[in-house]
Amino acid sequence: MSSQEGGPDMQPLAFREYAESDMVERVHAFREEMQRRRSVRAFSDRAVAREVIEEAIGAAGTAPSGANMQPWHFVVVSDAGVKRRIREAAEAEEREFYAQRAPREWLDALAPLGTDERKPFLESAPYLIAIFAERYGTLPDGRKVKHYYVQESVGIATGMLITALHHAGLATLTHTPSPMDFLNDILGRPDNERPFLLLVTGYPAPDARVPVIARKTLREIASWV
Repeated sequence: MSSQEGGPDMQPLAFREYAESDMVERVHAFREEMQRRRSVRAFSDRAVAREVIEEAIGAAGTAPSGANMQPWHFVVVSDAGVKRRIREAAEAEEREFYAQRAPREWLDALAPLGTDERKPFLESAPYLIAIFAERYGTLPDGRKVKHYYVQESVGIATGMLITALHHAGLATLTHTPSPMDFLNDILGRPDNERPFLLLVTGYPAPDARVPVIARKTLREIASWV
C-alpha cells in the first residue's frame, strides 16, 4: 500500500476482537497455564523437534523494539561438543562467583533454590539458546546504525520466547553466568553483540523436582490509580 507523501508505508491493522466474556475466559486460561511454568534444572536428553524451537524464536521475533531495530540474535546450540565447551566455561565463571565474587546476601537468597556452580543441564538439555543483544547494527557498507532501548527490547523478546516454549510444552531455565563473554568466542558472534542470557530448554527429566515457592498476589504486584 502506498504511503502518504513523506510518511512511512502503512497497512490495515490485523486486530482480532473478542466478546468480553471470551476475553475473560481466554486471559484466565492463559494465566493458569503460566502459573504452571517453573524454572527447571533437571532436563531429559529427549529429542525436541527443531520446528518447535524455530516457531518459538519466530514468535519472540515479533516483540516490540525501539524504533523497530529488532536488536536481538538467537543462537541455537544442539551440538554436544559445543554444549560441553559452554558448560566448562560457564562452570569456571560460576566457581569463581560462588567462591569469591558473590556477596553473602546473594548466596543466602540462592540457598533455598539449591543452586551451586555445577551446571549439568547445559549438556543434558537438547537445546541451549544463546540470546545476544545487538548494541548497534551494521549496514552493507560498514556504517554503524544506532539501536535504541536495546536491553528493554531484548528483555521483552526473551520473555516472549520463554512463554512460547512453555506454551509448546517445554521447560526452560534462564542462565546468566557473569561475565558471559565466552559465548561470543565459542559461538563466533561479532563485537557488536553482547550476551544477554543463556536459555536452556527441553523436556524436564522424569524425576525433575522444583522448590516450593509462592507467587506474590495481584494486590502485591499491581496498583490502580
